[in-house]
Amino acid sequence: MEITADRLVKAYIKMRDARAVLKAKYEEEDTAIKEKMELVEQNLLETCKATGAESIRTAHGTAIRSVQTRYWTGDWAAMHKFIRDNDALDLVERRVSQLNMKNFLRENPDLMPPGLNVDNKYTVTVRRS
Repeated sequence: MEITADRLVKAYIKMRDARAVLKAKYEEEDTAIKEKMELVEQNLLETCKATGAESIRTAHGTAIRSVQTRYWTGDWAAMHKFIRDNDALDLVERRVSQLNMKNFLRENPDLMPPGLNVDNKYTVTVRRS
């Protein structure tokens, strides 16, 4: 029996829909659990603060209070200038912007950055009729 493209598309859409239902259910349940965990974390932080402890050891595990620091900029032009002026390229993550590189290569077909790896592959997109 030959499998037609119509049957393949129908099967694909059915599987995609099933995944969407599973994902929605998972995300709903996961969000509820995360909210409860945040409440417990807040209580543990309050307990650490009240007792002056950096960690609390219990029979079931240890809660450790630590400081988490994040950095970001609201002015990328100034940040770029700072990085250039201070030769501080290590202040940014090593990741190529996919869209910007695609546009750069399209606009500059004769320029290929040294060490750039490119992976092209065909994909299929399925849409409902």
